[in-house]
Amino acid sequence: MAFVTDKSEIKPGLILFRRGDVEHRMWYCRMKMPKADRYKTVSLKTTDMDVARERAFDQDADIRFRLKHDVPVFNHPFREVGREYLLTQEARAKRGEISAARPKKVRAVIEGALDRYVGSTQVHLIGDELWGGYPAWRRENGAGRHKRNGVREVSDDMAQAFADKEAERRTKVQQTLGIRVSRPIEVKPSEERVVPYISDSTIRFEMSIFGAVMNYAIKKRYVPASQRFDERPKLKSMRRDEFTLEEYRKLHTVGRKWIAEADKPSSVWYRTITYNMILIACNTGMRPVEMKNLRWRDIMPAKDREGREIVVLFVQGKGKSRKLVAPRSVGDYLERIRVISKATEPNDRVFTNVTGKPAKTLYSSLIADLLNEANLREGTQGVPRSTYCFRHTYATLRLQEGVDVYFLAEQMGTSVHMIEQHYGHVNTIKHADRVLQGMAGWELPQPEPDDTKAKASKAAATRDQSKRGQRNKPR
Repeated sequence: MAFVTDKSEIKPGLILFRRGDVEHRMWYCRMKMPKADRYKTVSLKTTDMDVARERAFDQDADIRFRLKHDVPVFNHPFREVGREYLLTQEARAKRGEISAARPKKVRAVIEGALDRYVGSTQVHLIGDELWGGYPAWRRENGAGRHKRNGVREVSDDMAQAFADKEAERRTKVQQTLGIRVSRPIEVKPSEERVVPYISDSTIRFEMSIFGAVMNYAIKKRYVPASQRFDERPKLKSMRRDEFTLEEYRKLHTVGRKWIAEADKPSSVWYRTITYNMILIACNTGMRPVEMKNLRWRDIMPAKDREGREIVVLFVQGKGKSRKLVAPRSVGDYLERIRVISKATEPNDRVFTNVTGKPAKTLYSSLIADLLNEANLREGTQGVPRSTYCFRHTYATLRLQEGVDVYFLAEQMGTSVHMIEQHYGHVNTIKHADRVLQGMAGWELPQPEPDDTKAKASKAAATRDQSKRGQRNKPR
């Protein structure tokens, strides 16, 4: 190194030197790591040679102690470790192990909320206090989207900052949908100067990324295994509601009217595609990512054992693939899309925008518009419904019809455990007669007498009586 001056080796692997590229005359020491081609340089904060020698030996002893007791030697800020972890996720996405969207979500969390919270903090200094304090910090330094989570007062500057961020988000959504934004979208701060709290589901997801980065640091031996955070703070779990059969029928009816009210050809096109996509989702149970990946070549007509026409779909998502079966009506919905689509080649995606390019958001804003039109936007728990609710609807309706949980898990590409965990309430309602058996005011329905059996029994008794009478006659 050209800037090194006054260099002297005070013991093998321990060098004392000054820097010629700075104005001060402070001493530095450089220590070689045992059994490794790595060095650690430390400023000794003194210009005195004797004091520098003593401090250099102290630093060397400290390094040896750290290595002996598996304590990190080099400093690693969380921001740096987060970037390393993100690179591993991007590599996994390229190999097809996780979805292409996953690294984008991870990046948003690491470079967003987590960077503001612990970005400059050395990972070996992150303990239980910082881990457990994240939910409270996040609620105080973020804004949610729904007031059902509670609200808090904010300053004028913070309210404006949140409004600007929401405007940026809405603009990005419009651009993703392929809609030209002629002028910047403006969002005015709330006059009450209150913002909703971040939802617990958002905090839970962000903490899963937080924990994954810390586990990566353990794997790289940046921190000891004792800094693994397996326990999560208790947070509410909000399940997105399915649609009841009555709500599904209402959505069906309102959807047709919604299409008829479109005032532009492009709006008619998008609403028609969205409406048919909802019908497909509710009748197949596909995940949103599986619908995004669906191509025309993945759709195959077939017949069941009774000779009835069905549709077989080859779906891919979450790093897995499977075949699922659907009724003939799903084939009709798909054909409606094919007729008006500009992308109908075998390798083309089924769900596209009006120009034929793959849809990036699966018409999320249009779905929200239709749900608002039908007054079905929020479920019974007050949670806004989303595209994933159509999958929940499919599972619920199938279970209500008595479909075996094993076959349903195979069809939906999930486990029996997940079906039982998320849809156990369906069995409670379905088997209400057994659950309520023996309770006051509840009687099991008595089977009505079968007239045919009664008549047959009476005729048999008459024949037996006649035979006995004949045997008793005198001869």
